[in-house]
Amino acid sequence: APVSTPTPAVPASAGTTAKGDRIKASPLAKRLAAERGIDLSAISGTGPGGRIVKDDLDGAPAGAAAPAAAPSAAAPAATAAASASAPAAAGPIPDFGIPHADTKLSGMRKTIARRLTQSMQEAPHIYLTVDIRLDALLKLRGELNASLESRGVKLSVNDMLIKALAVALERVPACNVSFGGDVMRQYSRADISVAVSIPGGLITPIITDAGGKSMSKISTEMAELAAKAKEGKLQPSEYQGGTASISNMGMMGIKQFTAVINPPQAMIMAIGAGEKRPYVVDDALAIATVMSATGSFDHRAIDGADGALLMKTFKELVESPLGLVA
Repeated sequence: APVSTPTPAVPASAGTTAKGDRIKASPLAKRLAAERGIDLSAISGTGPGGRIVKDDLDGAPAGAAAPAAAPSAAAPAATAAASASAPAAAGPIPDFGIPHADTKLSGMRKTIARRLTQSMQEAPHIYLTVDIRLDALLKLRGELNASLESRGVKLSVNDMLIKALAVALERVPACNVSFGGDVMRQYSRADISVAVSIPGGLITPIITDAGGKSMSKISTEMAELAAKAKEGKLQPSEYQGGTASISNMGMMGIKQFTAVINPPQAMIMAIGAGEKRPYVVDDALAIATVMSATGSFDHRAIDGADGALLMKTFKELVESPLGLVA
């Protein structure tokens, strides 16, 4: 004989009697009965046609409330996994009653926020710092500026550091790369993006083939690009691209900092202030002008040893700067 499948019992509080007769009750009465665990079949209604209303539930004996439907196990697990993996989005700022003024973000600031967030989320940053003695570089700069004065050129320390980074990248090509998911792009020249602060944001005009240019040429181009950047006249080709970046906050007295990589580049050099410090020179303690430089590297593309070699090479070039004019 076929096995019959029993019909699940329906509790009377759901709206029927044990005999299957439908109970007349208002929607509110049904909801309150379900919440309080009251059996509606045991209550006489005082509403029209014997309909049970809210007042009929007062004083009625409460029972065990019907259990809520159990959610699917897969749904909360999927939701939890999604919440854990999804980055927290910036939402409205809570109002704590502090006097304030809100300014709508410019397109530039939105782009900066998006790209820096992307960089920190996608590129595992590794930071390497070296202390560099600047005395020889400063001496050479003074001599070069004396000879360039008639041409109206005045080298800045940053101009010389741009050249040093470019030459270092040429000597350590493993750091002059971009990570592309399933490909690694190796660049055959060093185009240096230089961070320039402008009203409302930051932009990075590019010195193309900085390793192949004289420092006087770099100085002239940098002055022109910085002026155009502050006037908002840079062409896209003048700030889009680059193989590595340099950011110098030394002129503002910042001793040391770490910079966020500018994607799709794989490294950026952060330059701190040159300052007088106790320093060991020829095995003797002396006072020297020293700056701290920190390289940020995309560890997907650049191994720590290669990053360390680049920092070592950069330090050697700055401390023995005649190699920059050879």
